[in-house]
Amino acid sequence: MTNGAQALMKTLVDAGVEVCFSNPGTSEMHFVAALDDEPKMRAVLALFEGVATGAADGYARMADKPAATLLHLGCGLGNGLANLHNARKGKVPVLNIVGDHATYHVKYDAQLQSDIETVARNVSPGFVRTAKSTETLCQDAAEAIAAARTAPGQVATLILPADVSWGEGGVPSAPMAPPTPEPADDATVETIASAIRSGKKTALLMGGHSLREPSMLAAAKLAAHSGVTLLAETFPTRMERGAGLPYVERLAYLAELATVQLTDVEQLILVDAKAPVSFFAYPGKKSYLVPDTCQVHTLVAPDQDILASLNKLNDAVGASQAQPKLQPEKRPGRPRGKLTAEKVCKAVGELMPENAIIVDEGITSSLMLSVMTAGAPRHDMITLTGGAIGQGLPNAVGAAVACPDRPVVALIGDGTAMYTIQALWTMAREQLNVTSIIFNNASYSVLNIELERVGAEEAGEKAKSQLDLRGPVINFAELANGMGVHAVRVHTAEEMAKALEYAQRMPGPHLIEAVIPESLSGVKRRILPWMLRSLPSLPLSVSKALKRKLAP
Repeated sequence: MTNGAQALMKTLVDAGVEVCFSNPGTSEMHFVAALDDEPKMRAVLALFEGVATGAADGYARMADKPAATLLHLGCGLGNGLANLHNARKGKVPVLNIVGDHATYHVKYDAQLQSDIETVARNVSPGFVRTAKSTETLCQDAAEAIAAARTAPGQVATLILPADVSWGEGGVPSAPMAPPTPEPADDATVETIASAIRSGKKTALLMGGHSLREPSMLAAAKLAAHSGVTLLAETFPTRMERGAGLPYVERLAYLAELATVQLTDVEQLILVDAKAPVSFFAYPGKKSYLVPDTCQVHTLVAPDQDILASLNKLNDAVGASQAQPKLQPEKRPGRPRGKLTAEKVCKAVGELMPENAIIVDEGITSSLMLSVMTAGAPRHDMITLTGGAIGQGLPNAVGAAVACPDRPVVALIGDGTAMYTIQALWTMAREQLNVTSIIFNNASYSVLNIELERVGAEEAGEKAKSQLDLRGPVINFAELANGMGVHAVRVHTAEEMAKALEYAQRMPGPHLIEAVIPESLSGVKRRILPWMLRSLPSLPLSVSKALKRKLAP
């Protein structure tokens, strides 16, 4: 007879879930054994649960369908929680399968017993379920997959007790179709069309699935016709970019700079996005970044049909035949001399191949990445949606599994790299075409900036030591080589370009360790808080020029 795990495996692949990123334990062994019975299921081993969950996130962003994770009990789920948080904030479909003790074993409160449902609700509030029997397991799974795939996407957690997995009598369930999203209603569209026709300074803030080519082209028609400014959320889940696509300016991370972008906006229209707020609270500063004089409209919510809604709006204002302004092809030029973070970004923009996938978790070191790659060949960019660092390397694993014919370039800070460095081993094991660029400035640079922005007391040696990664300086090239990834350490722009060109010629994973100074250090870091405080008192043209200089 078919056991629960075997029936579950059949249910998964029939619903299009064809990859499982796993870090299993004893309770999951029947699921592991069932992998041999299902040739359509690819199993990718991760050495840490945070890699498995981050890889499932990166896979879904590029495949537009969920992968499964396989995690060991509540502790394994806990280890993977940060990247599930990023997936939740990015509205990414993930099927999270968490093994549990056999139902009759729970009462003994064994060493690994925990309340898995309570932990899971932090990252999958819309669907958490413990399978109660082998007979109902596959229906539970089908409903979990449908929940994950329901627009805009979410993490759905299915908890799998060991005896439900090994029990006989499992019956696969047919896939369940998620509901079809509806466009914005006529009244909403007409209200927003009237607002645009008023002639007031208007901006579209785009997020989620609206940052794909069809929706961006529709939005660009509106911009060309009505003078609407196009803005993107600070950390997009996935953004299509490059030559031949509309240019959409991302909101800056620093609240003071984002405020400059929004200061003269009188009407803000949300398209699969939320009204912007600062990443953290700061003494004496506003958390809500929309100007008091600005009226906010929601054209389309995340669970609605984005493209159809934008097309309805274009029809209403007469923009359907407008010619969108597109980004011309432009490379930034080959960098030379001593290596800096900006020159790393310049090298990527100059040498990036066609149809690449960029994973950006460079933190302060990738401030210039967007401007350096704006006119590069068409590519996708994945960013840190939930702010929980350690996403980049696992996302690169998942993106490469989802798109094996596309090169993946992951730009990662040294501090964040160490959260999930085990992802390099999975890259080597699976021979994934990922080039990881580690910015090694031996510092949690962004926290040095935040220390002053939050108004903390003058930092002494003990405080500064908590933000410093020297003593010892990590050698990422050696770590990568030890996990089977070809790696080099570079100190000049010429070495950086040469290493990138080699990585593009040779298949399999590569790591380039870019030894650089901090992007914002010394005098720059000391004057930055003063400059940010002064922005409101400066003429808007000057403030915008400073913003472009600091975070283009």
